[in-house]
Amino acid sequence: MRFAIHTFGCKVNSYESEYMAEQFEANGMERTQKSEDADVHIINSCTVTGYGDKKVRQHISKLRRISPKSVIILTGCIPQARAETGISLDDLDADIITGTKDRCRVFELFCEYMHTHKKLVSINLYDTQRNFEPMCCRSFGEKTRANIKIEDGCDNFCSYCIIPYARGRVRSKSLEDIKKEAMKLSAAGYKEIVLTGINLSAYGSDIDKNLCDAVAICAETDGIARVRLSSLETEKLGLDTIESLGAIKKLCPHFHLSLQSGSDNILKAMNRKYTSSQYVALCDKMYELFESCAITTDVIVGFPGETAEDFQKTLDMIERIGFADVHVFPYSPREGTKAAKMSQIPDYIKTNRAKIAEEYAEKMRRKYLAQQVGKTFEVLFERENCTEFHQGHAENYCKVKIKAKNGEKSLQNECFYVKIKEYDNSCLIGEISAEKIN
Repeated sequence: MRFAIHTFGCKVNSYESEYMAEQFEANGMERTQKSEDADVHIINSCTVTGYGDKKVRQHISKLRRISPKSVIILTGCIPQARAETGISLDDLDADIITGTKDRCRVFELFCEYMHTHKKLVSINLYDTQRNFEPMCCRSFGEKTRANIKIEDGCDNFCSYCIIPYARGRVRSKSLEDIKKEAMKLSAAGYKEIVLTGINLSAYGSDIDKNLCDAVAICAETDGIARVRLSSLETEKLGLDTIESLGAIKKLCPHFHLSLQSGSDNILKAMNRKYTSSQYVALCDKMYELFESCAITTDVIVGFPGETAEDFQKTLDMIERIGFADVHVFPYSPREGTKAAKMSQIPDYIKTNRAKIAEEYAEKMRRKYLAQQVGKTFEVLFERENCTEFHQGHAENYCKVKIKAKNGEKSLQNECFYVKIKEYDNSCLIGEISAEKIN
């Protein structure tokens, strides 16, 4: 039998999808990228926005049309959040429905369904216990960058966010298990590890450890050249944490640090647990300690109660920090959250503010790229050799291209020093300035 994986959402979902795929492959099933060829479809869902829910339901309908005899497994955040908040699952057209708590049992549930051929719903609700579900992935396809999920859950309950219901409270992977996984990935040929979690900054708060411990254990692993962090929340990052991270030489100087708003009034309404001045202090410390540091972020515009003055403070913050990239989101009410019950701002205002914020963000992005011209970076190449360019990423996650020579072999998973000569709309362009880095 053949199966296909359909992943929606974040890097954590991507990691968990890879884990589930490995379980199916270990039991003799073949993975396919063609939906029409699959006997089983595993849909790993995201429920950050109501639109995300709609996309998943539409995708299920599409699969029913093109693959009517296949078994559809719906897992992930949508079923879990609905079960936790008492919303019906009846409109979810899947043969097997499970949540975020039992990824290890998905193949077992599939076998049970194949025995009975009766719709199966199995969702274990979260409780006060904080047990990290054991997972370990062996491969992520192309041998360049690998994810390790080290944290799950969130305790923050931001007023616009459903994720604590979809993911439960903070749970952390043990340092011993992180070390074992890093060693396996290194042995498989990966040179860069990306640490990921639902609230990565909170790693270790339940096991008397911290994020620096996890970064250090990966950086100490033979064969691992880089350690990168995925999205970070601000409230668990103190200046002392940044100081400790700055001492780990293999840590990449790229931080995706969620801002959401530059206005303290809106941050309070969002139930974000930091102020704009605290955010600025963290960014200033990152710029101080990490050379060519890139800080990227998320911004929500048009949140309930956001005045023109509040919005201007967000624009001012974008310029003040000089973000390398900004993901701008017009606020979208999420059913089941406090913010959805607040007085809403008209859509046309949100759309206009998003457009203005994106213009500010683009100006800062191009300014950051321009500042990198003339510098030399370690570039880990990722894409196969093509007729025009080799492509990879610098330590600060800037995309870098160099011109390919006729007949040149692939540079994939090799690391070179590259001097930056220019930039275009999407990346830096340079030339190799030294031999391969071991």
